[in-house]
Amino acid sequence: MGRAHVLVVDDDLEIRSMLRRTLLAEQYDVDTATNAEDGVRLATERRPDVIVMDIGLPDGDGIQAVERLRDAGRWAPVLMLTAHGDLERRVESFRAGADDFLAKPFHVEELLARLDALVRRGRGVVETARDPRLRRGDVLLDLEARRCWRGSREVELSPREFDLLEYLARNAGAALTRDQIVDEIWSGDVTEGSNLVDVYVGYLRRKLEAQGEPRIIRTVRGRGFLLAPGGSES
Repeated sequence: MGRAHVLVVDDDLEIRSMLRRTLLAEQYDVDTATNAEDGVRLATERRPDVIVMDIGLPDGDGIQAVERLRDAGRWAPVLMLTAHGDLERRVESFRAGADDFLAKPFHVEELLARLDALVRRGRGVVETARDPRLRRGDVLLDLEARRCWRGSREVELSPREFDLLEYLARNAGAALTRDQIVDEIWSGDVTEGSNLVDVYVGYLRRKLEAQGEPRIIRTVRGRGFLLAPGGSES
């Protein structure tokens, strides 16, 4: 799968240094930031596989930083760190878009285990020597051969349809706006007011549901589209 890239955002020098040393020893690539502003900037520029975010930062709340990242379409998994393990802060973190939560003080072994799980979840990739694949429920994408299956049935996709489905699958469970999709798939080169995204979502739905399979691409009113994390809409 290759070395995972971790961004650590924490203003505590001792914790930040300890995490950097530990993660480097575990063969992660590591970036660090000491405040929310730099954390959001690095997450946007460097696109890490996973983010460790302290809640209490000198220039704002880490929860607000996560909200900014999600609003900007950055969906790397986030592990929140805090000295306060109360239920209210946990709920706020998850509502902001965080994926996991760890209260200080913590055991390094637990943090590493949680990061490993988040990286695997975020990448969603099962690798063999020559066949990296992305699976969501009964949908399987072969990223090298650019082929798609729904269960045992192969689904013929155009290059643009494959790109769109891969983008939705990599961000499964997250509602992506039409603007985010246009920027990612068409590099923003779409006439304002165009319904191109809706048209291509329609193409995908018809092909993926051609034999009566459950709907996997859901419309989120007022937001956009998401692919159900388990591969089908509940």
